[in-house]
Amino acid sequence: MSAVAASWAQVLAAAGHTVTTVAGAGPVDRLVPRLAWSGAHDADLGVAPAPAHADVEAALAGADLVVVENLCSLPLHPAASAVVADVLRGRPALLHHYDLPWQRPRFARTSGWPPDDGAWAHVTINDLSRADLARRGIEATTIRCGIDVHAPPGDRRATRADLGLEEGERLVLHPVRAIERKDVPAAVALAEALGATYWLTGPAEEGYAPTLAAVLAAAGCPTRHQPAASMADAYAACDAVVLPSRWEGFGNAIAEAALHRRPIAVGRYPAAVEIADLGFRWFPADDAAPLAAFLDHPDPDLRDGLHDANESLLRTHLSLERVAEDLGVLLADRWGL
Repeated sequence: MSAVAASWAQVLAAAGHTVTTVAGAGPVDRLVPRLAWSGAHDADLGVAPAPAHADVEAALAGADLVVVENLCSLPLHPAASAVVADVLRGRPALLHHYDLPWQRPRFARTSGWPPDDGAWAHVTINDLSRADLARRGIEATTIRCGIDVHAPPGDRRATRADLGLEEGERLVLHPVRAIERKDVPAAVALAEALGATYWLTGPAEEGYAPTLAAVLAAAGCPTRHQPAASMADAYAACDAVVLPSRWEGFGNAIAEAALHRRPIAVGRYPAAVEIADLGFRWFPADDAAPLAAFLDHPDPDLRDGLHDANESLLRTHLSLERVAEDLGVLLADRWGL
C-alpha cells in the first residue's frame, strides 16, 4: 500500500472499523494473484493479465465498504481495474484518486476513466481533480492527504554519519521517487547553488535510471542516492528540502517539512496553489537566493515564525485527525457508517 493508503487504513481502524487490506503484492491481509502491475516500463502498460474474477470476489467477500486506492484512477493495469470495477458494480465502494489520466501526458487521450457507478463515491486529494471530475459528470469529495503529526523526530547525528557527511556540511533532501516529473535536475541545481550535498531517497522508476545516472554524474555538488532508515531520520539529517516537481497530486514533502521544521523549496505545480492558499509558506525552487539567505544568515525570529506557522497549519489542515473527521462525515452521510 502507499503511505496515503496506509494512513486511511489507520484512520478507519482507529474509528472502530475492521479493516482488511487487499493487493497483488506487499504486506497485506489478502493477496490476489495478477492484481499488481510491475511498474517496470511504459511498454508494460495494458499488457499485464487480469486477475481472476472469482479471486477478486473472494478477497472482497463480506466487506461492507471497499476503498479502491488509485487502481481505478490511472490505467496502469486496465485489466485489473476492469475486473475490480465489475465486481464492485452496485455495492458500496469509495474510489480514492491520487492522479487521473488527463493529468499525465502519456494517458491524456484515455477515455472512459475513471469508471463510475451509482453505488460508489469518489474522493480526490485536491480540488483541481475534483473540479476535473465534475466537468466529466462525476461528483467527488476532496479529502487532502494527512500525516501523523505525533510521529517522533529522527536521529540527525546517526543519519548524517551514515551518509558520510562532514561536520557543518549542508544537506538538501529530495524525498521522492526518481521519475521525470519530479525534476531531479532542478533539485540538483538548487543543491549546487546552496553549496550543499544532494540526497535523493527514492528509487528510479518508469525507465528513468539511465537519465538519473547521467544527471548525478554531471552534478556540481556531492550527491547521495540511497534510502533513509526512516523519513523522520531523513528530515532530521537535512538542512533544507526541495520539491521542484512539475506535477504532484499533493506533495507530502510540504507537510513533512512542516512537521520536522525544515525549510522547503517548492516548484510551481498546479496543486501547490491549493496548499499555499491554506497559508503554508515556502521558498521558490527555481531561485536559490531566498533560501540561501535564510540558511546563511539565520534570523531566529524569522526561522521560528516560519516553522511555527507551517506546523500550526499542518495540525489544523493536514493531520490524520483532520482526515478522520472529513472521512467520517463522508461515510456517515453516504452510507451511515
